[in-house]
Amino acid sequence: MSGRTTTQIAARIVHTPWFQRAIILTILCAGLLAGVETDPAMVAAHGALLGVLDAIVLGIFISEAILKLTAHSPKPWNYFKDGWNVFDFTIVVLCLLPMDSQFAVVLRLGRTLRLLRLVSTLPKLQLLVGALFKSFSSMGYVALLLGLMFYIYATTGVHLFGGHDKEHFGSLSKAFLTLFQTITLDDWKFLFASATGSSPAIAAAYFVSFILLGTMIMLNLFIGIIMNSMAEMHAELDEQVRAKQSVAEKGNVLSDLTALDQQLSVLQSQLRELRGKLSNHNHGRTADTTGSPV
Repeated sequence: MSGRTTTQIAARIVHTPWFQRAIILTILCAGLLAGVETDPAMVAAHGALLGVLDAIVLGIFISEAILKLTAHSPKPWNYFKDGWNVFDFTIVVLCLLPMDSQFAVVLRLGRTLRLLRLVSTLPKLQLLVGALFKSFSSMGYVALLLGLMFYIYATTGVHLFGGHDKEHFGSLSKAFLTLFQTITLDDWKFLFASATGSSPAIAAAYFVSFILLGTMIMLNLFIGIIMNSMAEMHAELDEQVRAKQSVAEKGNVLSDLTALDQQLSVLQSQLRELRGKLSNHNHGRTADTTGSPV
């Protein structure tokens, strides 16, 4: 009974709004500490204080992990079924590595990555990151199409402009770099002027078509894929919320049934007591009637 009570208390604490706000504030403090520790002057002047603050932050993260593990008892391994929990636990483990060892670089990286825990704490950020990961499979085909377009335009550019603009189209690798600068729209007018030469119409058609295809159509494809992934993530989150609500409703029904069963047991015991008292009373009256003179 005490174990069940401890689990319920831990689950109640983990899901309270003030606990979530405290963890977010701790993550922000951890990110601030990671930035301050990059300044040698600050470390030299306030190294002891920074060490104490870092230990407090790490202690809060360890306490959070213990509370979440307790909230999942008697099956604490369910804690690791959530990918975000695995991410949080990995960062805590990295921060527990000894500082004066070959793991010093990994430890500093873990301290910096603690700021990424905001993603696992804020549901909206989880939605964005989940949509981004979900869109990777579809983005691969768009990236392949973009690579084909780069290769075709780079090969064509070498043949068209390589003779008089060797700096930008003298080889296939230079043409790739030139097209990458063009697709970012970074000083592409200079590239266009260098490649114009004796055929300004061909250069104009080449650059304008590449910019239209690369920056507008391809970019819209990426945006469309991400928006579609976000819609799918919204649907999955709504389904998860409905499933949790269903589980909570079932839990409430079971708790109500348990309470009713306990009340019924109490009523049955009271009824047995009343029957026993009534039986004793009847026996007493029978004895009085039998023993009285006629």
